[in-house]
Amino acid sequence: MLIFNTVQLIILILTGLATLYIFVFSIAGLFYKQRAYKQTENLKKIAVLIPGYKEDEVIIEVANSALKQNYPSNLYDVVIIADSFLEETLTELKTLPLRLIEVSFEKSTKSKALNKAMAALTDQYDIAVILDADNLMEANFLKKINASFEEEHIAVQGHRTAKNTNNSWAILDAVSEEINNHIFRKGHIVLGLSSAIIGSGMAFKYDFFKSLMSTVKAVGGFDKEIELKMLKDGYKIAYLNDAMVYDEKIQKAEVFGNQRRRWLSAQLHYFRKDFFSALKHLFLKGNVDYFDKAIQFIQPPRVLLLGSVMLFGSIFIITNYVLENETVFSLSWLIVATACILSFLFSIPRSLYSVKTLKAVANLPKGMFMMLLSLLKIKGANKKFIHTKHSSNT
Repeated sequence: MLIFNTVQLIILILTGLATLYIFVFSIAGLFYKQRAYKQTENLKKIAVLIPGYKEDEVIIEVANSALKQNYPSNLYDVVIIADSFLEETLTELKTLPLRLIEVSFEKSTKSKALNKAMAALTDQYDIAVILDADNLMEANFLKKINASFEEEHIAVQGHRTAKNTNNSWAILDAVSEEINNHIFRKGHIVLGLSSAIIGSGMAFKYDFFKSLMSTVKAVGGFDKEIELKMLKDGYKIAYLNDAMVYDEKIQKAEVFGNQRRRWLSAQLHYFRKDFFSALKHLFLKGNVDYFDKAIQFIQPPRVLLLGSVMLFGSIFIITNYVLENETVFSLSWLIVATACILSFLFSIPRSLYSVKTLKAVANLPKGMFMMLLSLLKIKGANKKFIHTKHSSNT
């Protein structure tokens, strides 16, 4: 019984701490209120940087949409960074009033593409906006970003949300995105910490971003590298919940697994790299933001955490009953399971409470299995470029 209870206690503590982390921020996120930024006549020059690798199916739509911002056309440039595009795609892009920068690398990465583009741009910009090649900005996105930078922000993350919810996997991906927005952006802002950045739908002071990116060597997870560098140096990252960027959600289970494998590999890499540095900065400089980010990277994926809590909780509660073990263990499992479920329920916006979402939940066990497979294949995933192909059929 001693060995059984020791194992149970270890698993209970590990899942309990991970649940406590998301529970605290999910509660905090309920109190988030978007700060009102006054529109200003001081309009800044903005570079909208859109790197893409073999994104021929979506890039024309994205480029045309980006050109329709409710912002003076002479004060923003849409910059398409084209890596391995078809010739006919490039020809069509050249007919549009945008900047087209063609790049080619032996090993393609988003950070290389961005650095190459900024080295080629000669205009003086105030703000850099970074989009993925499938992202569509709402019409007032740049206007809202411009107003927020009047407050001397160095970096701002916009609200990335689902462009499509056309199947169960897309719905689950959309739900996951909004849970992350609630916990890692809204909840963090409420408790005085920085918003997490996502890799797209984000904006920076241009010169700062250009200088910062020149130090980035990441193959995958460049956003995590710059986030850690910023927080280590004491910079804050703001969040604009009402500045919407619409992002294509996955269509297939295989993409779900590949995407998560890339993310998990990057997180584990940067946790190993920065944990002790973050711990040192916490004690010597009181840098809670930097330490929180390092801890965030070792958190288990939300879907795996939920699956682990439900699976282990059920097994241990039943076994405790059969063995007539101390009730405190079973009670603890019930508390952890309740907190975990509430964390999810608090974080999902009302718009996603629907029959379609309920039906999509039936795919959760498969999603959990795909996440588990991703963990088993995680070795080396951060050292190679894993491309997520996007489609216009959304």
